[in-house]
Amino acid sequence: MQLPDILLADLPFLTALRRDLHAHPELGFEEERTSGIVAELLEKAGITVTRGLGGTGVVGTLRIGNGTRSIGLRADMDALAMPETAERPYKSTVDGKMHACGHDGHTTLLLGAARYLAEARNFSGTVYFIFQPAEEGRGGARRMVEDGLFERFPCDAVYGLHNMPGLDTNEMAVVGGPQLASSDSWRVTFRGTGTHGAKPHLGKDPITAAATFLASLQTIVGRVVDPLQPAVVSACSVQAGNPQALNVIPDIVEIGGTARAYSPEVRDQLETEIGRLAHGTAAMYGIAVDYGFERRIPPVVNDADATARALKAAGTVFGDRLRTTFPPSTAGDDFAYFSGEAPGCYVWLGNGPAVDGALHHNTAYDFNDDAIGPGVAFWTTLVEQELAPA
Repeated sequence: MQLPDILLADLPFLTALRRDLHAHPELGFEEERTSGIVAELLEKAGITVTRGLGGTGVVGTLRIGNGTRSIGLRADMDALAMPETAERPYKSTVDGKMHACGHDGHTTLLLGAARYLAEARNFSGTVYFIFQPAEEGRGGARRMVEDGLFERFPCDAVYGLHNMPGLDTNEMAVVGGPQLASSDSWRVTFRGTGTHGAKPHLGKDPITAAATFLASLQTIVGRVVDPLQPAVVSACSVQAGNPQALNVIPDIVEIGGTARAYSPEVRDQLETEIGRLAHGTAAMYGIAVDYGFERRIPPVVNDADATARALKAAGTVFGDRLRTTFPPSTAGDDFAYFSGEAPGCYVWLGNGPAVDGALHHNTAYDFNDDAIGPGVAFWTTLVEQELAPA
């Protein structure tokens, strides 16, 4: 892979920047230091900066020539509330927080692209560099949209990029259709009548009801959803009773979990069926139930035209190392709110081997600095091709 001289010269700076961001992680809507660095570097490059969208979000605007087309490039900035266990010179300096998903790398890639494009000026049109807060389940993309992102910065297309351990750093996957699942939360509370554990007949046992519900839950995917439609329903939290009172049947059992789907129809089906099982179980045991389903993040589905443009750019940069088939992920990403406002494409950049099994959200994970050059080259090539001077 031959990188432009401007980019090659910038790689040491970008590597040091990425490691600095890694050492100073900030959670969603707390990215004050990170967004300050982003804004300062964009301004130094001569790019117009707008701050405050979605709280700590930053948008850089670069207009070159008289082209009328405008595109948005998105990077997420937030870290995760988890400790970093691996020892490295740039290990997190903040207890209980780390960049365990590579958003430090994503921010660096987009800053590198902005710096390159502002210097090379080899396009005609408008690029919006969108630095998003709070991707990790805190709703940053939605907040930016609600703050008028696309009214103030209208995009003909919007693009997202995420690193992928297991792909080599000189590889990229660009695939049409579903890329990430919807990410929704559900809660069920069974309300019975507590009693002495030796006298269950005098109460209404919510724990037995919860056990029936949990065992039945997996029949939704196994027996209700079309086998050709991917779906996930997982119970991830169960709260009941007191381990210091093992002779007491409690009044309440609280259960919570996640539901994932790639299509709106299956998403609707999961919401309905979890509730049906909860209410049916409560009726069977003669107890009360509360059910709530929170729609958090829609699925990410790549637009055909935007995907074709991303494929062209990726083919130029990665050649025969471009993958055009790659399995979608059941993880979620609120980039879906951006691609719901403009035609979008979400691509996967190789992050090299998962060292010691360190995949995303692992305490030993690290973004691979060897991916900086290829990632920046993809962003800049995408802009120069899509906004090529007439």
